[in-house]
Amino acid sequence: MMTKTYLKFRPRITVISFLVILSWTGLSARFFQIQVLNGNTYRLQGKKQGEAQKILIANRGNIFDRKNTPLTRNIIHYNLAVHPSKIQDKMSLAETIHKCTKRPIERYLKMMNSGKSFVYLERNLSKETCSNLIKNPVPGLILERKTRRSYPHSNIASQIIGCTDVDDNGLTGIEKKYDHLLQGTSGWVIKQRNGLGDLNPKTSFPTKPPIDGSNIQLTIDLEYQCILQEELAKRMEQTGAVGATGILMNPHTGAILAMVSLPDFDPNHPENSETEYQKIKSITDQFEPGSTFKIVAATAAIELKTVSPQQEFNCENGSYLYNNLRINDHEEFGILNFSQIMANSSNVGIIKISETVGQNNLYRFARQYGFGSLTNINLMGEVVGTLRKTKDWSRISLAEIAMGQEVGVTAIQLASAFAAIANGGFLIRPMITNQIIDDKGNRRYIEQPEIIRKVASSDAMNTIKQMLVKTVETGTGIEAKIPGWNVAGKTGTAQKFIDGNYSTTKFISNFVGFFPADNPQLLGLILLDEPKMGYHWGSVGAAPTFKKIMERIINIDDSIKRGKRPSQSHEKELLLVKNNQNSFDKTEAEQPVYLKKDQSVHTDKMITPDVRNMSLLKAMKILRKNGLRTKINGSGKVIWQSPKPGTKIAAGSICTIGLK
Repeated sequence: MMTKTYLKFRPRITVISFLVILSWTGLSARFFQIQVLNGNTYRLQGKKQGEAQKILIANRGNIFDRKNTPLTRNIIHYNLAVHPSKIQDKMSLAETIHKCTKRPIERYLKMMNSGKSFVYLERNLSKETCSNLIKNPVPGLILERKTRRSYPHSNIASQIIGCTDVDDNGLTGIEKKYDHLLQGTSGWVIKQRNGLGDLNPKTSFPTKPPIDGSNIQLTIDLEYQCILQEELAKRMEQTGAVGATGILMNPHTGAILAMVSLPDFDPNHPENSETEYQKIKSITDQFEPGSTFKIVAATAAIELKTVSPQQEFNCENGSYLYNNLRINDHEEFGILNFSQIMANSSNVGIIKISETVGQNNLYRFARQYGFGSLTNINLMGEVVGTLRKTKDWSRISLAEIAMGQEVGVTAIQLASAFAAIANGGFLIRPMITNQIIDDKGNRRYIEQPEIIRKVASSDAMNTIKQMLVKTVETGTGIEAKIPGWNVAGKTGTAQKFIDGNYSTTKFISNFVGFFPADNPQLLGLILLDEPKMGYHWGSVGAAPTFKKIMERIINIDDSIKRGKRPSQSHEKELLLVKNNQNSFDKTEAEQPVYLKKDQSVHTDKMITPDVRNMSLLKAMKILRKNGLRTKINGSGKVIWQSPKPGTKIAAGSICTIGLK
């Protein structure tokens, strides 16, 4: 029997029991939800609170020249940062940092009391500066290890190499083109977080090491690049040019050994120069080449056999009316054969030769040479230039294009075209990258020479090559002549097309040449943008620069060998003399140099010729024939000279001429 007490408390017991059972049921349900239904979520939250993943930054790959000289470096630096709210003794921390950096304590106190939740106290500190902080970590101080890009050679090859931003992302040049390969792949490491929030490494936790970026070897030769850049800078200053461009390349492989555009910039401080200076103007800027484009009409005529090298043309005393367009030469030429037309760069002569070829063939050979299309060099920003189809030509376009007007070419296109002449007729794709090596030293990519097409037969190209040799020996390119070496080349003087008209004061002086002509090993293109009048001629502005650059390269590079010696029958027509110049090394200086019999070797006094009232080119030609060097003042016609006409002076002396 139930007692009276039980009966009295039975409702209460029932309610309490029900509440207890209900509570345990609710708790069990909640436990089931936490452990089973949401178990993964809470496990991840717990793991996140107790562990942290730290990113391991991959080292950016470096860029090297063809001899493995580093063109870039990664400099390790450190950043100091804090969460001010977590720092208990700010004065002590400020004093500790002050001992390393020698910067005012007040500076750090002010930054920590700025009210911000996170503050960078220092950036880009060297390892030496932070050595004490690295060895003896300070509680609460965050020490970030970073790398930044450095360019040890400053402006040298800066446009080719390019630059990076503050986060080491490529912005221009090779840095931008191959950014995905240079960056590498970041890794990570899991660290354990203690109750104070500090991270401690634990060997049992997983880690993924970073994969460093690949290294890139270019075809550029740093010594060649320095020489080209130095000489172009000097010539810019001498001639007052607003810009200069130069290319050195191997005509057989298409390897670019040096490429310069001035003005340039320092990739360590790109913000200090105009963005325009970061362009690789050899591939981004087009220009009308002038007479260096005459190789197109000449090649077409020789290949199609419409003209023979010795065929003569009447050059109309330097003035010719073509479809109501007056064509003028720089001199009053009369009867010249094909070779002489090229050597003396006669506009009238090349137009008459192009008439034998016709519009379609002139256009076809221009395309064969690669004009009007990309060279596909592995650089960003290349333009195709301008070469209109014949249906868009006017009645005077044949004449204009034959002498290098109405077309737009890039420096790399023009260099590649002359390389086809040098190598016997093959248009080669220019190369700037040699190979790409991954972080383990394995080759990921190697660039091989690539023939695009055959421009013309080897016989035709040899004929053109001989014409270019004569251009340097006796024609407009004589200032590019290198004693003891057989040089082939062509000068170009192009009026700039401004506001719908050809300027009479702004020109582009250019020269393209290669040597030794019978076994070409090195090709060079020199271009001066808007030099002072007098230097605007390709023969006066660009050609001497080519000579200086190549002479310096010959002196430092023993791999450049002379071509074949003249045949025995040809030697009979040559006079053997010793080379007394000291611009070559000892072994080369002891080799004989061949001069034609009709060239005179002056050893005594001579009479200064009268060159007053002559054009600059004619005056230079006469002074050169008399063994004198020329110094130019002004522009126009010669109005005075020093020494005066009739003065006896030593051969090789300088004759200064004033023009107006």
